[in-house]
Parts: sequence; structure tokens; C-alpha cells
Amino acid sequence: MKFTLFFLLILILGTLGYGFYTKSSGDPNGEIIIGIGVLVLAFVFMPLFIFHRYKNKNIKDFTFDKYRKDLEEHNKKNS
Repeated sequence: MKFTLFFLLILILGTLGYGFYTKSSGDPNGEIIIGIGVLVLAFVFMPLFIFHRYKNKNIKDFTFDKYRKDLEEHNKKNS
């Protein structure tokens, strides 16, 4: 998965670079190529990256439930 993400990132950066190059040379298709690169980055790469990073993690570690409970206990003690 790590290799796939790295390959996809290089491919997207290459597409964006090619799009900016063609846009600077005056080709109107450069903006379309840049747009495709951004869409792939947003809707393909980012979900795969997020899934790869958090697939074996406990979601409860990333919420504020424990902090909220501690704050409520602290407020009860001070009241």
C-alpha cells in the first residue's frame, strides 16, 4: 500500500507539473490536465492515504470523550 501511495503521488505531481507546463506554453488543455490532477488528488489519493494511516487505530483515541469526562468531574468538585 505504501508503494501504491508513493507511485500515485508521483503520478499526480507529474500530471500537475505537465498541466502547468502546457498551460504556460499557451495550450488551453493545460487547465483541464491540472483539474484532473487536483480531482484525483482529492477523491482518490486522500481517501487512500487516510485509510492507510488510520486502518488499525482506535477511533476513541481521537475523540474528546475522556477530556469531557475529566472536565465534568473537575466542575463537580469545584461546585
